[in-house]
Amino acid sequence: MRIADEAGQSRNMLMLCCGSHIIQDGLVALQYVLLPLLAQALGLNYAQVGLLRALSNSAMTMVEIPSGILAEVYGERRLLILGLIAAGAGYLGVVVSTSFWLIALFFVLTGVGAGFQHSLSSAILVKTFGSAQKRRALGTYNASGDAGKLSFTGLFSLWIGAGFAWNSIVTLLSLVAFTFAFAVWKLLPERKPEPKQQAAADKQTGLVQRWGIKKPGHFSLLAIVVALDSAVQAVFLTFLAFVLLQKGASTEVASFAVVLALCGGMTGKFCCGFLTARYGDHKPFVFIQLLTMAGLVGVILLPVMPLLVALPIIGLVVQGSSTVTYGAISDHIENSHQSRGFALIYSFSGIATVIGPFGFGLLADFGSLDMVLWGLCAITALSIPLASFLKHQDQLVEAESQ
Repeated sequence: MRIADEAGQSRNMLMLCCGSHIIQDGLVALQYVLLPLLAQALGLNYAQVGLLRALSNSAMTMVEIPSGILAEVYGERRLLILGLIAAGAGYLGVVVSTSFWLIALFFVLTGVGAGFQHSLSSAILVKTFGSAQKRRALGTYNASGDAGKLSFTGLFSLWIGAGFAWNSIVTLLSLVAFTFAFAVWKLLPERKPEPKQQAAADKQTGLVQRWGIKKPGHFSLLAIVVALDSAVQAVFLTFLAFVLLQKGASTEVASFAVVLALCGGMTGKFCCGFLTARYGDHKPFVFIQLLTMAGLVGVILLPVMPLLVALPIIGLVVQGSSTVTYGAISDHIENSHQSRGFALIYSFSGIATVIGPFGFGLLADFGSLDMVLWGLCAITALSIPLASFLKHQDQLVEAESQ
Protein backbone atom coordinates (compact mmCIF):
# COMPACT_ATOMS: atom_id res chain seq x y z
CA MET A 1 0.00 0.00 0.00
CA ARG A 2 2.84 2.33 0.91
CA ILE A 3 4.60 1.57 -2.41
CA ALA A 4 1.39 2.39 -4.28
CA ASP A 5 1.08 5.66 -2.38
CA GLU A 6 4.68 6.59 -3.18
CA ALA A 7 4.13 5.75 -6.86
CA GLY A 8 1.00 7.88 -6.93
CA GLN A 9 2.81 10.79 -5.31
CA SER A 10 5.63 10.48 -7.83
CA ARG A 11 3.15 10.58 -10.71
CA ASN A 12 1.49 13.65 -9.20
CA MET A 13 4.82 15.43 -8.92
CA LEU A 14 5.63 14.53 -12.53
CA MET A 15 2.27 15.89 -13.70
CA LEU A 16 2.70 19.12 -11.74
CA CYS A 17 6.22 19.66 -13.10
CA CYS A 18 5.08 18.88 -16.64
CA GLY A 19 2.08 21.19 -16.21
CA SER A 20 4.36 24.03 -15.15
CA HIS A 21 6.58 23.34 -18.15
CA ILE A 22 3.63 23.30 -20.55
CA ILE A 23 2.38 26.65 -19.31
CA GLN A 24 5.73 28.42 -19.04
CA ASP A 25 7.08 27.25 -22.40
CA GLY A 26 3.67 27.85 -23.95
CA LEU A 27 3.65 31.44 -22.74
CA VAL A 28 7.22 31.98 -23.98
CA ALA A 29 6.35 30.55 -27.42
CA LEU A 30 3.23 32.73 -27.46
CA GLN A 31 5.54 35.62 -28.29
CA TYR A 32 6.17 34.17 -31.76
CA VAL A 33 2.52 34.72 -32.75
CA LEU A 34 1.86 37.72 -30.50
CA LEU A 35 4.73 39.94 -31.63
CA PRO A 36 3.42 40.52 -35.18
CA LEU A 37 0.11 41.73 -33.73
CA LEU A 38 1.85 43.99 -31.22
CA ALA A 39 4.04 45.37 -34.01
CA GLN A 40 0.96 46.14 -36.08
CA ALA A 41 -0.94 47.70 -33.18
CA LEU A 42 1.91 49.93 -31.96
CA GLY A 43 3.86 50.44 -35.18
CA LEU A 44 6.98 48.63 -33.98
CA ASN A 45 9.93 48.13 -36.31
CA TYR A 46 11.93 44.90 -36.70
CA ALA A 47 14.66 46.10 -34.36
CA GLN A 48 12.12 46.72 -31.59
CA VAL A 49 10.54 43.30 -32.17
CA GLY A 50 13.96 41.65 -31.94
CA LEU A 51 14.77 43.63 -28.79
CA LEU A 52 11.57 42.46 -27.09
CA ARG A 53 12.45 38.83 -27.78
CA ALA A 54 16.03 39.36 -26.62
CA LEU A 55 14.89 41.00 -23.37
CA SER A 56 12.60 38.10 -22.54
CA ASN A 57 15.24 35.46 -23.30
CA SER A 58 17.96 37.36 -21.45
CA ALA A 59 15.81 37.77 -18.35
CA MET A 60 15.03 34.05 -18.33
CA THR A 61 18.72 33.14 -18.67
CA MET A 62 19.83 35.56 -15.95
CA VAL A 63 17.34 34.14 -13.45
CA GLU A 64 18.28 30.47 -13.92
CA ILE A 65 21.26 30.40 -11.54
CA PRO A 66 19.70 32.57 -8.79
CA SER A 67 16.59 30.38 -8.89
CA GLY A 68 18.66 27.24 -8.38
CA ILE A 69 20.49 28.76 -5.40
CA LEU A 70 17.32 30.16 -3.83
CA ALA A 71 15.63 26.76 -4.14
CA GLU A 72 18.12 25.32 -1.66
CA VAL A 73 16.94 27.83 0.94
CA TYR A 74 13.24 28.25 0.20
CA GLY A 75 12.42 25.03 -1.65
CA GLU A 76 11.39 24.54 -5.28
CA ARG A 77 7.64 24.72 -4.62
CA ARG A 78 7.52 28.39 -3.60
CA LEU A 79 9.67 29.47 -6.53
CA LEU A 80 7.61 27.48 -9.05
CA ILE A 81 4.52 29.32 -7.78
CA LEU A 82 6.36 32.65 -7.96
CA GLY A 83 7.40 31.96 -11.56
CA LEU A 84 3.88 31.11 -12.70
CA ILE A 85 2.47 34.23 -11.03
CA ALA A 86 5.19 36.43 -12.56
CA ALA A 87 4.61 35.02 -16.05
CA GLY A 88 0.84 35.49 -15.78
CA ALA A 89 1.22 39.02 -14.42
CA GLY A 90 3.66 39.89 -17.19
CA TYR A 91 1.19 38.99 -19.91
CA LEU A 92 -1.64 40.81 -18.16
CA GLY A 93 0.68 43.83 -18.18
CA VAL A 94 1.24 43.41 -21.93
CA VAL A 95 -2.54 43.46 -22.45
CA VAL A 96 -2.88 46.92 -20.88
CA SER A 97 0.38 48.39 -22.22
CA THR A 98 0.20 51.32 -24.63
CA SER A 99 3.89 51.86 -25.42
CA PHE A 100 6.96 49.91 -26.48
CA TRP A 101 8.80 50.47 -23.21
CA LEU A 102 5.90 49.25 -21.10
CA ILE A 103 5.69 46.10 -23.20
CA ALA A 104 9.48 45.70 -22.83
CA LEU A 105 9.14 45.94 -19.04
CA PHE A 106 6.44 43.28 -18.94
CA PHE A 107 8.34 41.02 -21.37
CA VAL A 108 11.21 41.11 -18.90
CA LEU A 109 8.76 40.07 -16.16
CA THR A 110 7.53 37.12 -18.25
CA GLY A 111 11.16 36.08 -18.82
CA VAL A 112 11.87 36.23 -15.10
CA GLY A 113 8.82 34.05 -14.46
CA ALA A 114 9.97 31.48 -17.02
CA GLY A 115 13.41 31.39 -15.38
CA PHE A 116 11.85 30.05 -12.17
CA GLN A 117 10.96 26.72 -13.68
CA HIS A 118 13.39 24.53 -15.63
CA SER A 119 16.07 23.88 -13.02
CA LEU A 120 13.49 23.70 -10.21
CA SER A 121 11.29 21.07 -11.85
CA SER A 122 14.31 19.08 -13.04
CA ALA A 123 15.67 18.97 -9.48
CA ILE A 124 12.28 17.85 -8.12
CA LEU A 125 12.13 14.97 -10.61
CA VAL A 126 15.71 13.86 -9.95
CA LYS A 127 15.03 13.72 -6.21
CA THR A 128 11.74 11.89 -6.75
CA PHE A 129 12.76 9.15 -9.20
CA GLY A 130 15.62 6.62 -9.27
CA SER A 131 18.52 6.68 -11.73
CA ALA A 132 16.78 4.88 -14.62
CA GLN A 133 13.33 6.24 -13.81
CA LYS A 134 14.55 9.83 -13.63
CA ARG A 135 15.62 9.65 -17.29
CA ARG A 136 12.11 8.64 -18.32
CA ALA A 137 10.67 11.36 -16.10
CA LEU A 138 13.04 14.00 -17.50
CA GLY A 139 12.24 12.87 -21.04
CA THR A 140 8.53 13.25 -20.37
CA TYR A 141 9.15 16.62 -18.74
CA ASN A 142 11.33 17.77 -21.64
CA ALA A 143 8.66 16.80 -24.18
CA SER A 144 5.93 18.60 -22.21
CA GLY A 145 7.58 21.94 -22.99
CA ASP A 146 7.13 21.35 -26.72
CA ALA A 147 3.53 20.30 -26.08
CA GLY A 148 3.04 23.69 -24.43
CA LYS A 149 4.60 25.54 -27.35
CA LEU A 150 2.36 23.78 -29.85
CA SER A 151 -0.84 24.05 -27.81
CA PHE A 152 -0.52 27.72 -26.83
CA THR A 153 0.51 28.96 -30.26
CA GLY A 154 -2.07 26.70 -31.92
CA LEU A 155 -4.93 27.86 -29.68
CA PHE A 156 -3.94 31.48 -30.13
CA SER A 157 -3.90 31.14 -33.92
CA LEU A 158 -7.24 29.31 -33.96
CA TRP A 159 -8.94 31.87 -31.74
CA ILE A 160 -7.53 34.77 -33.73
CA GLY A 161 -8.85 33.10 -36.87
CA ALA A 162 -12.25 32.73 -35.20
CA GLY A 163 -12.39 36.48 -34.62
CA PHE A 164 -11.40 36.80 -30.96
CA ALA A 165 -9.34 39.82 -29.90
CA TRP A 166 -5.71 39.10 -29.09
CA ASN A 167 -5.89 40.84 -25.71
CA SER A 168 -8.82 38.64 -24.63
CA ILE A 169 -6.91 35.50 -25.58
CA VAL A 170 -3.76 36.61 -23.76
CA THR A 171 -5.81 37.46 -20.68
CA LEU A 172 -7.33 33.97 -20.68
CA LEU A 173 -3.93 32.28 -21.02
CA SER A 174 -2.59 34.46 -18.20
CA LEU A 175 -5.39 33.22 -15.97
CA VAL A 176 -4.35 29.65 -16.79
CA ALA A 177 -0.94 30.43 -15.26
CA PHE A 178 -2.53 31.83 -12.09
CA THR A 179 -4.84 28.82 -11.81
CA PHE A 180 -1.98 26.36 -12.12
CA ALA A 181 0.04 28.29 -9.55
CA PHE A 182 -2.83 27.64 -7.12
CA ALA A 183 -2.78 23.93 -8.06
CA VAL A 184 0.97 23.72 -7.36
CA TRP A 185 0.43 25.43 -4.00
CA LYS A 186 -2.27 22.92 -3.03
CA LEU A 187 -0.83 19.69 -4.45
CA LEU A 188 2.97 19.88 -4.52
CA PRO A 189 4.52 18.85 -1.17
CA GLU A 190 6.71 21.40 0.56
CA ARG A 191 10.38 20.45 0.79
CA LYS A 192 12.24 21.45 3.93
CA PRO A 193 14.85 24.15 3.26
CA GLU A 194 18.53 23.35 3.54
CA PRO A 195 19.76 23.43 7.16
CA LYS A 196 21.54 26.67 8.02
CA GLN A 197 24.61 24.85 9.28
CA GLN A 198 24.99 23.11 5.90
CA ALA A 199 24.65 26.41 4.07
CA ALA A 200 27.29 27.91 6.35
CA ALA A 201 29.58 24.94 5.69
CA ASP A 202 29.18 25.42 1.96
CA LYS A 203 30.47 28.98 2.24
CA GLN A 204 33.72 27.67 3.65
CA THR A 205 34.36 25.20 0.84
CA GLY A 206 35.85 25.80 -2.59
CA LEU A 207 33.83 26.98 -5.56
CA VAL A 208 33.49 23.49 -7.09
CA GLN A 209 32.33 21.90 -3.82
CA ARG A 210 29.98 24.80 -3.16
CA TRP A 211 28.23 24.11 -6.47
CA GLY A 212 28.10 20.38 -5.75
CA ILE A 213 30.07 19.46 -8.87
CA LYS A 214 31.47 15.93 -8.57
CA LYS A 215 33.96 15.95 -11.45
CA PRO A 216 34.68 19.48 -12.73
CA GLY A 217 36.26 18.24 -15.96
CA HIS A 218 33.28 16.09 -16.91
CA PHE A 219 30.83 18.77 -15.85
CA SER A 220 32.61 21.36 -17.99
CA LEU A 221 32.48 19.06 -21.00
CA LEU A 222 28.79 18.41 -20.37
CA ALA A 223 28.14 22.17 -20.25
CA ILE A 224 29.92 22.60 -23.59
CA VAL A 225 28.02 19.70 -25.18
CA VAL A 226 24.67 21.08 -23.93
CA ALA A 227 25.54 24.55 -25.26
CA LEU A 228 26.51 23.19 -28.69
CA ASP A 229 23.41 21.01 -28.83
CA SER A 230 21.16 23.91 -27.80
CA ALA A 231 22.73 26.19 -30.41
CA VAL A 232 22.13 23.62 -33.16
CA GLN A 233 18.47 23.27 -32.20
CA ALA A 234 17.89 27.02 -31.93
CA VAL A 235 19.56 27.79 -35.26
CA PHE A 236 17.78 24.91 -37.00
CA LEU A 237 14.33 26.09 -35.90
CA THR A 238 15.13 29.76 -36.53
CA PHE A 239 16.18 29.30 -40.16
CA LEU A 240 14.11 26.27 -41.21
CA ALA A 241 11.26 28.37 -42.64
CA PHE A 242 13.78 30.49 -44.59
CA VAL A 243 15.30 27.33 -46.07
CA LEU A 244 11.85 26.24 -47.27
CA LEU A 245 11.19 29.68 -48.74
CA GLN A 246 14.51 29.54 -50.58
CA LYS A 247 13.46 26.19 -52.07
CA GLY A 248 10.31 27.83 -53.44
CA ALA A 249 7.74 26.95 -50.76
CA SER A 250 4.95 29.37 -49.90
CA THR A 251 4.90 31.23 -46.60
CA GLU A 252 2.15 28.95 -45.29
CA VAL A 253 4.10 25.80 -46.20
CA ALA A 254 7.27 27.21 -44.64
CA SER A 255 5.42 27.91 -41.38
CA PHE A 256 3.88 24.44 -41.45
CA ALA A 257 7.38 22.97 -41.82
CA VAL A 258 8.34 24.44 -38.45
CA VAL A 259 5.25 22.87 -36.88
CA LEU A 260 6.22 19.47 -38.34
CA ALA A 261 9.72 19.81 -36.90
CA LEU A 262 8.34 20.78 -33.49
CA CYS A 263 5.99 17.79 -33.49
CA GLY A 264 8.92 15.51 -34.27
CA GLY A 265 10.97 17.19 -31.56
CA MET A 266 8.29 16.63 -28.94
CA THR A 267 8.18 12.94 -29.83
CA GLY A 268 11.96 12.67 -29.83
CA LYS A 269 12.35 14.27 -26.42
CA PHE A 270 9.82 11.86 -24.96
CA CYS A 271 11.19 8.70 -26.60
CA CYS A 272 14.83 9.46 -25.83
CA GLY A 273 14.05 9.39 -22.12
CA PHE A 274 13.15 5.69 -22.44
CA LEU A 275 16.13 5.07 -24.73
CA THR A 276 18.64 6.44 -22.21
CA ALA A 277 16.93 4.63 -19.33
CA ARG A 278 17.74 1.37 -21.12
CA TYR A 279 21.10 2.03 -22.78
CA GLY A 280 22.65 4.89 -20.83
CA ASP A 281 23.68 8.28 -22.18
CA HIS A 282 26.66 7.81 -24.49
CA LYS A 283 25.43 5.28 -27.05
CA PRO A 284 22.06 6.97 -27.67
CA PHE A 285 23.75 10.39 -27.90
CA VAL A 286 26.22 9.24 -30.56
CA PHE A 287 23.46 7.45 -32.50
CA ILE A 288 21.15 10.49 -32.42
CA GLN A 289 23.91 12.93 -33.39
CA LEU A 290 24.86 10.81 -36.40
CA LEU A 291 21.22 10.78 -37.49
CA THR A 292 21.07 14.55 -36.89
CA MET A 293 23.97 15.09 -39.29
CA ALA A 294 22.21 12.95 -41.90
CA GLY A 295 18.99 14.90 -41.34
CA LEU A 296 20.72 18.27 -41.78
CA VAL A 297 22.24 17.07 -45.05
CA GLY A 298 18.73 16.03 -46.07
CA VAL A 299 17.46 19.55 -45.39
CA ILE A 300 20.13 20.85 -47.78
CA LEU A 301 19.55 18.36 -50.58
CA LEU A 302 15.85 17.42 -50.53
CA PRO A 303 13.22 19.34 -52.51
CA VAL A 304 10.19 20.74 -50.73
CA MET A 305 7.72 17.84 -50.71
CA PRO A 306 10.14 15.04 -49.72
CA LEU A 307 11.59 17.38 -47.09
CA LEU A 308 8.15 17.97 -45.57
CA VAL A 309 7.66 14.20 -45.32
CA ALA A 310 11.06 13.80 -43.64
CA LEU A 311 10.85 16.78 -41.28
CA PRO A 312 9.11 15.01 -38.36
CA ILE A 313 11.95 12.45 -38.28
CA ILE A 314 14.59 15.16 -38.70
CA GLY A 315 12.99 17.20 -35.92
CA LEU A 316 12.90 14.07 -33.75
CA VAL A 317 16.67 13.55 -33.85
CA VAL A 318 17.73 17.22 -33.92
CA GLN A 319 15.77 18.00 -30.75
CA GLY A 320 15.64 14.59 -29.07
CA SER A 321 19.30 14.79 -28.09
CA SER A 322 18.48 17.40 -25.43
CA THR A 323 16.77 14.74 -23.33
CA VAL A 324 20.01 12.73 -23.35
CA THR A 325 22.18 15.65 -22.26
CA TYR A 326 19.76 16.96 -19.62
CA GLY A 327 19.30 13.45 -18.27
CA ALA A 328 23.04 13.23 -17.64
CA ILE A 329 23.24 16.43 -15.57
CA SER A 330 22.09 14.98 -12.25
CA ASP A 331 24.80 12.29 -12.27
CA HIS A 332 27.46 15.01 -12.11
CA ILE A 333 25.92 17.00 -9.23
CA GLU A 334 25.61 16.21 -5.52
CA ASN A 335 22.00 15.50 -4.55
CA SER A 336 21.80 18.51 -2.21
CA HIS A 337 22.79 20.88 -5.04
CA GLN A 338 20.67 19.57 -7.91
CA SER A 339 18.76 22.85 -8.39
CA ARG A 340 21.84 25.02 -8.81
CA GLY A 341 23.56 22.38 -10.97
CA PHE A 342 20.65 22.28 -13.41
CA ALA A 343 20.46 26.09 -13.27
CA LEU A 344 24.10 26.38 -14.27
CA ILE A 345 23.65 24.09 -17.28
CA TYR A 346 20.40 25.77 -18.32
CA SER A 347 22.25 29.11 -18.25
CA PHE A 348 24.84 27.79 -20.72
CA SER A 349 21.97 26.54 -22.87
CA GLY A 350 20.21 29.92 -22.72
CA ILE A 351 23.34 31.82 -23.73
CA ALA A 352 23.83 29.44 -26.67
CA THR A 353 20.27 30.03 -27.90
CA VAL A 354 20.93 33.78 -27.92
CA ILE A 355 24.39 33.73 -29.52
CA GLY A 356 23.78 30.85 -31.96
CA PRO A 357 21.00 32.33 -34.13
CA PHE A 358 22.74 35.72 -34.24
CA GLY A 359 26.11 34.27 -35.21
CA PHE A 360 24.69 31.95 -37.84
CA GLY A 361 22.46 34.77 -39.06
CA LEU A 362 25.62 36.70 -39.89
CA LEU A 363 26.95 33.63 -41.68
CA ALA A 364 23.73 33.44 -43.71
CA ASP A 365 23.97 37.15 -44.61
CA PHE A 366 27.59 36.93 -45.77
CA GLY A 367 27.40 33.37 -47.08
CA SER A 368 24.26 31.27 -47.56
CA LEU A 369 21.71 29.17 -45.71
CA ASP A 370 23.46 26.05 -46.97
CA MET A 371 26.59 27.23 -45.18
CA VAL A 372 24.53 27.55 -42.00
CA LEU A 373 23.36 23.94 -42.28
CA TRP A 374 26.85 22.64 -43.05
CA GLY A 375 28.06 24.59 -40.03
CA LEU A 376 25.44 22.87 -37.87
CA CYS A 377 26.69 19.52 -39.16
CA ALA A 378 30.22 20.46 -38.09
CA ILE A 379 29.08 21.47 -34.58
CA THR A 380 27.10 18.25 -34.25
CA ALA A 381 30.16 16.21 -35.29
CA LEU A 382 32.29 18.11 -32.74
CA SER A 383 29.91 17.22 -29.91
CA ILE A 384 30.40 13.46 -30.41
CA PRO A 385 34.03 13.17 -29.21
CA LEU A 386 33.39 15.77 -26.50
CA ALA A 387 30.67 13.51 -25.07
CA SER A 388 32.94 10.49 -24.67
CA PHE A 389 33.02 11.07 -20.90
CA LEU A 390 29.41 9.82 -20.78
CA LYS A 391 30.60 6.23 -21.35
CA HIS A 392 31.22 5.54 -17.67
CA GLN A 393 27.53 6.08 -16.90
CA ASP A 394 26.24 3.57 -19.45
CA GLN A 395 27.05 0.44 -17.48
CA LEU A 396 25.53 1.88 -14.30
CA VAL A 397 22.26 2.73 -16.02
CA GLU A 398 22.10 -0.58 -17.87
CA ALA A 399 22.65 -2.46 -14.58
CA GLU A 400 19.79 -0.58 -12.90
CA SER A 401 17.45 -1.26 -15.82
CA GLN A 402 17.94 -5.07 -15.62
